[in-house]
Amino acid sequence: MRVGVLTFHRCINYGSYWQARCLVEAVAARGHDAVLLDHQSCAVTSREWRYAFNPHAPDRSGRADLRLYGAKLRRFLDAQAALPLSAPFPLDDPGRMPPVDLALIGSDEVFNLRHPWYGGKPLFWGAGLNAARVASYAASFGSHDADWGIDGHWAGLLRGLDRISVRDDNSLRLVRAAAGLDPALVLDPVLLSPPRVAPAPDAGGYVLVYGHHLPDWFAARVQAAARRRGLRTLSVGYRADWADENRLDAGPVEFAALVAGAEAVATTYFHGCCFALVNGKPLVCAPSDYRWNKVRDLTALLGAERHLTFAESDPAQVDALLGAPLSPAVTGRLASLRAQSAAWLDGVLAA
Repeated sequence: MRVGVLTFHRCINYGSYWQARCLVEAVAARGHDAVLLDHQSCAVTSREWRYAFNPHAPDRSGRADLRLYGAKLRRFLDAQAALPLSAPFPLDDPGRMPPVDLALIGSDEVFNLRHPWYGGKPLFWGAGLNAARVASYAASFGSHDADWGIDGHWAGLLRGLDRISVRDDNSLRLVRAAAGLDPALVLDPVLLSPPRVAPAPDAGGYVLVYGHHLPDWFAARVQAAARRRGLRTLSVGYRADWADENRLDAGPVEFAALVAGAEAVATTYFHGCCFALVNGKPLVCAPSDYRWNKVRDLTALLGAERHLTFAESDPAQVDALLGAPLSPAVTGRLASLRAQSAAWLDGVLAA
């Protein structure tokens, strides 16, 4: 089949890039002609790039950091251009999309009506797509909480999909309540079909730090724990003034290699957790308002709640987690869910 994956593949974000690449590669590995559906929008690109240069807004990046963020952007553009892309079409005119036998919507926050620039775009809900069948794989509502619900218009679009799967409990509860459907719960593509990237050849051990606007209490505990263990802290993708080293210009492959080479991972990001998990790294994650639904549900799904830490937690927890390997129960649960998710994907592709 000709299968089109519809997601946020042009975001300047490591997780967005890798979930898109991992899903299209997983489909291709099953013998199908898989492409990323290349929707384009000047307005979205402008907002994405402004954010890429100033991730700490409202604070402005310094001149030196702007150069490094520019190098990071160029590495992303090169990596995105190397992906299997369909012919481009306008984001707001999905009828001009090249035809496919199956459109797979997801992963990422494709159903998040509150996403700052993709929220409320009908094509991510299957509207107007030039596809014989439309399904979602590991779709998420992101920061849109299940308790807020969605109106009848969006619920009707969900009911129009041929198959639905989601990647978190928040999204599962929302689809059940709003559309009266029972979606499958599957793994994010990074967990389903992990990237194979060699570890970065950095000398010396480091704790990889991934995220921006990290809480001061979390930064202090991570840095103290790293020092007690004789490790340095390395922040990737975003500046952390407290870190020993910053790699602001890392592209998607460099990011994956740095995670693979790390002694441990400290993050506030969903995909920071995912990459730590698939690499078997000690992990500690602090919550953030925007990403709370995602990291809460991921850790609960895998029985890995102990890897979450909070301001009121014992500060020694961060030190303990950064030195502790993943438990066999977590790795076993991940393997079981990977098999279930692969079976669901196989079933959609075989229909």
